[in-house]
Amino acid sequence: MGETVSNEKAPKKDFIKGLKAEFNKIIWPDKETLTKQSIVVVVSTIALGIVIAVLDLIIKFGLNIVIG
Repeated sequence: MGETVSNEKAPKKDFIKGLKAEFNKIIWPDKETLTKQSIVVVVSTIALGIVIAVLDLIIKFGLNIVIG
């Protein structure tokens, strides 16, 4: 039905070399960029939480009026 797949594994040395090569490609952000991005994430999370809470209160209020 299907093709057979070989179960050959790459030697561990090649895996480690590849891993090191990939880590060398990583560009780590500087402290200023990291701080700015962290602040944006925290502020966005708080703002979204407030929006969800307000929508929840509006829906709850509306359902209480409809249900009685």
